[in-house]
Amino acid sequence: MDISVVIPLLNEDESLPELTAWIERVMDEHQYSYEVIYVDDGSTDNSWNVIEELRAKNHHIKGIKFQRNYGKSAGLNEGFRAAQGDVIITMDADLQDSPDEIPELRRMIIEDKFDLVSGWKKVRYDNKFTKNLPSKLFNAAARQMSGIILHDFNCGLKSYSRKVVKSIEVYGEMHRYVPVLAKWAGFRKIGEKVVEHRPRKYGVSKFGWDRFINGFLDLLTIFFMGKFGKRPMHFFGFWGTMFFLLGTGVSLYLFISKLINHEYPLTNKPGFYFAIAAMLIGVQLFLAGFLGELIARNSSSRNSYLIETKAGL
Repeated sequence: MDISVVIPLLNEDESLPELTAWIERVMDEHQYSYEVIYVDDGSTDNSWNVIEELRAKNHHIKGIKFQRNYGKSAGLNEGFRAAQGDVIITMDADLQDSPDEIPELRRMIIEDKFDLVSGWKKVRYDNKFTKNLPSKLFNAAARQMSGIILHDFNCGLKSYSRKVVKSIEVYGEMHRYVPVLAKWAGFRKIGEKVVEHRPRKYGVSKFGWDRFINGFLDLLTIFFMGKFGKRPMHFFGFWGTMFFLLGTGVSLYLFISKLINHEYPLTNKPGFYFAIAAMLIGVQLFLAGFLGELIARNSSSRNSYLIETKAGL
């Protein structure tokens, strides 16, 4: 199969028929073999009924319906699991992403041999202060921490080689940093394409201010997991050892000073409590590293979702 289009959605029943017709037109023009996987993230409107109606008319349409709302990352993760195409395209369901971008996004994966191509909405129609400015700050932070030069990490319109989506796990709010996950998985050829950003035609945005805090925390998580996820003792053990040695060194200094200068009691020395605190912090960090090692070696999958029903899968 040439292309899998994975589309997570929440309460987008108005846009789905138009989006589906647009994707069909693009696929037919280029004679691609394809599937469109809609992942309904617990919608409370008529979205799932619309998906079933669309599937009745076109067997390329498939669907996954969550029993409740889990978030966009969960939708992408389940869509990636189900995808069978050689190239996987992700996009939003609100018609702000153009399916006309699909052929070039696919070409960059197949011919230019990119592992991942991220869209860059160079001209945006979002509110400048509530979305554009915070996005620029997060993109700058993501570039600095990851070393990946992309202008728009959070653009929903991306293309991936099949190997990439089968090698990564998306959870929390980490859909914003899929390129970072791909890099930590060993996929280095990450490209960018300027794409059209269209004004929202139906409904309202599903994201609030809390997404920026969650996104920043998940960026820190990705950074830590990428470096120390398989070896937490290297991080906690190192700093635990440093604190313990610092506390031990201060304690020895105080003890030797007491013997030489006959200073009593030792608890009156200003560095005494600092030394004790440093040693306790060191022991705690070391134990945290040890527990992290146990968890890393015995953890089960963090992605487990209640799926109410599927269509065509």
